[in-house]
Amino acid sequence: MSQFFFKESPFKTLISFHKLIDGLEEIANSPIDYRANYAKALLKEMAPYPEFKTGIEDFEMIFKNKELLENILADLFPTVLTQNEIKAVTIPFQNFTFNYSKRFQKIIENAGTPFDMTIRDFDEDQFYVMSCILILNSFYKQNFEYNKPLFYDIPDKNGIMKHYRILYNADFMEIIPTADVIPLTTNEIDLLMDNFDDIALWKQKFPKESWILKGFGIVSLFDATIENAVSNLKSNLLKTKTEPNEDPGDFEGIFRSIFKISDLKVGFIMFDEEEQKFVKPPYDVTGSFVLQDLPEVDCNNSLFGCSLESILNQNKPFIISNVEEFAQNLNNEKLGNYLLSLEIKSCILAPVTKKGKLLGIIELVSSKSRALNSINVNNLNMILPYVIDTLERYNDDMQNQIEAIIQREYTAIHPSVYWKFKKEAVTYFKTQTKDYNFKEIVFKEVYPLYGQIDIKGSSNHRNETVKEDLKNQLSALIKIFENQQSNTNLVLSEQRTYELQTLLTQLDAPLKADTEQQIQLYIENEIHPILKNTIQANDGNTLENKYFNSLDPKTGMFYHARKKFDHAISIINKKLASILDKKQTEAQEIYPHYYERFKTDGVEHNLYIGATIAPNKTFDTLYLHNLRLWQLQTLCEMEKEHHQLKYSLPYELDVTSLILVFSSPISIRFRMDEKRFDVDGTYNARYEVVKKRIDKAHIKGTSERITEKEKITIVYSHNNEETEYLNYIKFLQFKKILEPGIEQFEVEELQGVSGLRAIRVKVSNTSQTQVNSSYDFYENNLDKGN
Repeated sequence: MSQFFFKESPFKTLISFHKLIDGLEEIANSPIDYRANYAKALLKEMAPYPEFKTGIEDFEMIFKNKELLENILADLFPTVLTQNEIKAVTIPFQNFTFNYSKRFQKIIENAGTPFDMTIRDFDEDQFYVMSCILILNSFYKQNFEYNKPLFYDIPDKNGIMKHYRILYNADFMEIIPTADVIPLTTNEIDLLMDNFDDIALWKQKFPKESWILKGFGIVSLFDATIENAVSNLKSNLLKTKTEPNEDPGDFEGIFRSIFKISDLKVGFIMFDEEEQKFVKPPYDVTGSFVLQDLPEVDCNNSLFGCSLESILNQNKPFIISNVEEFAQNLNNEKLGNYLLSLEIKSCILAPVTKKGKLLGIIELVSSKSRALNSINVNNLNMILPYVIDTLERYNDDMQNQIEAIIQREYTAIHPSVYWKFKKEAVTYFKTQTKDYNFKEIVFKEVYPLYGQIDIKGSSNHRNETVKEDLKNQLSALIKIFENQQSNTNLVLSEQRTYELQTLLTQLDAPLKADTEQQIQLYIENEIHPILKNTIQANDGNTLENKYFNSLDPKTGMFYHARKKFDHAISIINKKLASILDKKQTEAQEIYPHYYERFKTDGVEHNLYIGATIAPNKTFDTLYLHNLRLWQLQTLCEMEKEHHQLKYSLPYELDVTSLILVFSSPISIRFRMDEKRFDVDGTYNARYEVVKKRIDKAHIKGTSERITEKEKITIVYSHNNEETEYLNYIKFLQFKKILEPGIEQFEVEELQGVSGLRAIRVKVSNTSQTQVNSSYDFYENNLDKGN
């Protein structure tokens, strides 16, 4: 252990035994002979060293006169207590100690030569301020209470970190001002009181070595290892998920300090009551010896059945003090050998419960036999309350997050309108009455924007893949029956072959709504029982096995072509939706607006923008125009992405894009029964009618759909809308995002809707033009209204 002094101090330190010497001189003059003679002898030995009284500056003198100092300090360090007390002479807050008690000396020796004893979490600034507080309390008669506990962390011979609380005795010290002292006024002392962290101020009021600290202090250590370890454990368990995860080694170190087992390892698993399974916790503090790499294990797991059953039924710790002896019992052989394979020689599996409910299991293991046993298992009693509180907190947090996920994924409230829902919820919370009537959430005077990218001919493609799978399945069955070698059911086999061929022929006609279901029922009820019960020849068995291996386990039917189609739809939807969601986050910076999207055979979205959605921001139609341009260019990017994606799809599909322009503001209302927004009022319903009917519409006077692959169709009603979008199109054509050429036409009259017109433009797929360049159009106009 090295001796270390902080470089700067308000004190000039003089180690002096003058108070002890004054006491010895008084004893030397006493009438008690043996005491007087003892004191005179010590005074005689110290006579050559006047520094012992005036003050020692060269601390080497202390170590050269070690035995003499032991005699001088004998009354303070009784021999009969030296094996029990942890005690030494020191300068308070400095790492300078000598004249150790035997127990203190042994602790230092066991720590090893690399160990350097310093006060935990105590730096030079804290030392300086603490020294100044000593002066304030002693010389200025203040009463500043600074009770931060100080600790030495010292390892023992087994490497277990022990924690010792530091207690100082300053009875043999005095504080003396020098000529450099700056006298302090009451206001200056108050200023220091209010500026603990201003180290420059403290150094200004207490210049370096402006005071003399004369004498010596006595440090006594109290072994607070268990209390400190429990406190550290509590602090670690109370950390939030946003804070850095505790190093598992440090976490185990706390348990090692409590149990005094150097190789102790800690694991943990949680109990899922609904699933009756043990699962890994959602936070990564430590691993599990029961689960190892498995995410979960059933309670009736054969390997751990005996231990887990004991914990579940009896709610008591399962303790194996000697795994080798435990494994010799045939009933325990499987678990015992498993533990031995992990080099575990003793272990404790202890239930963590609250009000009779099992929350999880804490696992303690050691490579030493009998290190863990039925006696030291009781140490868990001081830990479990904090573990229980932490588990409850994590469970509550997990449930809150699950609820948040459900709301986000299934009953989403978009952030742009969340404030209004929160306002109503706060009102209800303050009222807390059963008769409270929730106000309807309505946003008036908002402008709608609707767009979609639809899978072209998805219904036809779906029907064709269904027919292909049915044909392949029927053909495989016909081949099986034609290859049957058994004569037992020959007539029945011929009949079934005829029926299968008839069904196969029917599939050449357009697929009817119930055709798939009828064929499926026929195969399940009439064909499969024959195949499973008929004894086949070798060739027949080979065909039959191949057939049954080709069936989808869920439907019992062929699902090959349809699977490729469904997978392709999923890939397209996921990719296009991710682009839309990412771009939408950026678009919120234009002006806060409501956004929702849906995945069907493609992706469609609704946007609503207006002053009522963001009442704290000034609204201008400029933001509407910017959002319309954003919508057009985002659909361009989605089209380009699909063009690059479609040739790698398991089933090649084209898409068509559509934008509906509606310039009249509408109102939207949150439907409590459907948990979603919808247009409000009969007049506004026209917008919804157009949305639902427009994508299947034709160009007026033709049988051609208004949408076409790799093109974007913009449907509108008014001339000013036409002018606006033609400007956007010309701009994007200049950026080579859209190809030259514009189609304009009237849309056929729909039921209840007439007078619609459309523009159709082709997206450029030949270059990798940066679509984001078109953001410049609106980014340069964002200052207006802010």
